[in-house]
Amino acid sequence: MTQAEEKELKLFAAKMRRWIIEGVYNAKSGHPGGSLSCTDLMAYLYNKVMRVDPKNPTDPDRDRFVLSKGHCAPALYSALGLLGFFDVNEIKNLRKIDSDLQGHPCMQYTPGVDMSTGSLGQGISAACGMAIAGKLDKKDYNVYSILGDGEMQEGQVWEALMSAAHYKLDNLCAAVDYNGLQIDGKVDDVMSLGDLKAKVTAFGWNVVEIDGHDFMQIEAAYKAFEANKGSGKPFFIISHSHKGMGVSFMYDNAAWHGCAPKEDLYKQAVDELDAAIKALED
Repeated sequence: MTQAEEKELKLFAAKMRRWIIEGVYNAKSGHPGGSLSCTDLMAYLYNKVMRVDPKNPTDPDRDRFVLSKGHCAPALYSALGLLGFFDVNEIKNLRKIDSDLQGHPCMQYTPGVDMSTGSLGQGISAACGMAIAGKLDKKDYNVYSILGDGEMQEGQVWEALMSAAHYKLDNLCAAVDYNGLQIDGKVDDVMSLGDLKAKVTAFGWNVVEIDGHDFMQIEAAYKAFEANKGSGKPFFIISHSHKGMGVSFMYDNAAWHGCAPKEDLYKQAVDELDAAIKALED
């Protein structure tokens, strides 16, 4: 990755964060913290990895993406909007009764959304099904998914991991956005995941750990997934991140898991993100 490419990715991610805040503020509800922490992963996926076309969002040969932690839909909507799947200004109508952009992704109404998600554990399960279908249909598309670390406490997640290994889904790449916080506080206090790398490895996956805000490390992880094709093993990325990344008062603060900023803090967040965007555009 060149410095220019890295700068473009940082700019795209900063714009994503700006729209995340815009959407949640206008909705007066939503989940900014976890949306902001998975932004860099998603920025890289949609700009450098996945074969998708905003003009043909249902192309049968496209790569698939499943946001298993569906409550972080503002991150997905911001990526799709910036890429032209729909007018990015529609994010201002997030969660409104007549909007296509609801609090959780809906594949029936939103271009670019491959799976309706929200009930935790079901997204990664659906991603396994998509990957199995790709194998059966002899298609070369890949399936990508992002889970939450709190979501990893769900039993259904581990059933899905076991299934993916059993069916040798080396066309499946899942990443956990490991920001260490969930709605009730620290993941380690609510229900510790222990040695997550060892556990997922024991379930038959190849696993890497990265800094989820370092684009060089993100690139290395997804290149490792490409090199993993043909191994017969699904691929898992443990992406260490910070809840509320990019907004000072939300940073590593569980209180912003599912809370919208009021006007004064909205303006502070906008000022911080606009400054970050300007610095990257100069």
